[in-house]
Amino acid sequence: MSFENDHQQCLQKLIWAMEELHIDFEMTQLNKIANLIVQTMTGPWRSFHTPEHIFEVGGSDHPIELLAALFHDVVYVQVDKSVNFNLSYYIVPFVKEVREQLFIREVDELPDDPLFRIILDLFGFQPGQPLSSFGGQNEFLSAVVGAKVLEPFLSPAQLVEVICCIETTIPFRPDNEAGVSAAMALFHRLEVVNQKYDVHLSKAQMEDTIRRAVRLSNRDVGSFAHPKAARFLDGTWDLLPETNHNLHNRSSYTVVEYRQALQKMEGFMNFLRPNIIFQEFMGEPDKAIYDELVAQSEHNLQVGRLYLGCKLFTIGFLEAISRRLGRDIPLSSMMGELPSQGEDDIQSKLIDYIPAIDSAFPLRNEVEKEVLDLLEKGRYQSASYDLKNSPLATYIVKSIGFDAVREQCDRAKLFFRGELSQEEFLESINPEITLTVVKGINKLFEQRQASLMKIMPVVTA
Repeated sequence: MSFENDHQQCLQKLIWAMEELHIDFEMTQLNKIANLIVQTMTGPWRSFHTPEHIFEVGGSDHPIELLAALFHDVVYVQVDKSVNFNLSYYIVPFVKEVREQLFIREVDELPDDPLFRIILDLFGFQPGQPLSSFGGQNEFLSAVVGAKVLEPFLSPAQLVEVICCIETTIPFRPDNEAGVSAAMALFHRLEVVNQKYDVHLSKAQMEDTIRRAVRLSNRDVGSFAHPKAARFLDGTWDLLPETNHNLHNRSSYTVVEYRQALQKMEGFMNFLRPNIIFQEFMGEPDKAIYDELVAQSEHNLQVGRLYLGCKLFTIGFLEAISRRLGRDIPLSSMMGELPSQGEDDIQSKLIDYIPAIDSAFPLRNEVEKEVLDLLEKGRYQSASYDLKNSPLATYIVKSIGFDAVREQCDRAKLFFRGELSQEEFLESINPEITLTVVKGINKLFEQRQASLMKIMPVVTA
């Protein structure tokens, strides 16, 4: 979608929210806000946290949810490599950078700003506190931007509701040591803020505020419970280049860089538990719906873990072979160039020399069946930096079975840590697979050599 279309859609959503809240506005004001949001969300490194994502998260039921969603990802330091320059106007009075670490300013450095103190109290943060990307840094800074941008329009109570919605999008938080959920802890902080700053929300309104926040938060991570695991993995493949920027260079990223991206995601999937993905608070969502979300996300995580494990072993295998050529070999050198959109695909690929075989290993459960189908047929969407199917991983899985792949994935991690040499790792792999792949790579190199010879000038006597 073009910038103009994203801007227009964002503007229409802002207009709807303001009208629903019976707030007077000038179109020039909302145009500036839409431009601020969309310009940030279409930065060069964004591939998942885009305007499409915030429009989906915002839903269409409540204006507070929508406004919170429009701002909840405007700051994403790891993705954008910094805070977008246009947002710094709102952030610099409250936050400073010390040796590449962001800190909330000390008390004596902070302006006298009641709204910022409300944000601090709702997040449970303190002046002088370091901000962490895993501890709500992006959500906190996004809340600062959202609240300050909306301050001329919304009442204190409405601003508090927006801030609560953004706070709740801090993901993957277990209950605290006292067994209190993140949503309930926020509710307790909201009660304190409501009294301390005379916000004048009733208890019922405060409960509804957290329910709305939970509803938005659950939409934010909704892809984890998509009925189709392939769609869940499409989202995963959109996420990879956001924090692995080398993948944007589709023809030059190295075997190691691709492996590192997969390894981080595989580690994350094995760390994540479904009971910390989705939140619940006082009947939101309904228990049956919540249980279904948890069950589906557990299934998708099982599929994702095995799928990533297969791909991680496969790329580790290629990395070990590539070490015989050098340390920083582009993946395209080993496997051939990715197809270029709109161009005839005439260049040879490694997969052209990998035989199609039938698996001799029975699939033990639905997860293995689904993963083999994903490897062989592919995810729904191709990524700009990767194929949607995995022919080499398919060949390996069919050759040795999932149990052996799981075992080899563990050995690959020893290789990555330097606890196994490349030769020790390769020696443990079925020699027929190694021979087939090495022959394929040799044929790929021979084809490239032949192509070069065609353009060499004829030397005449």
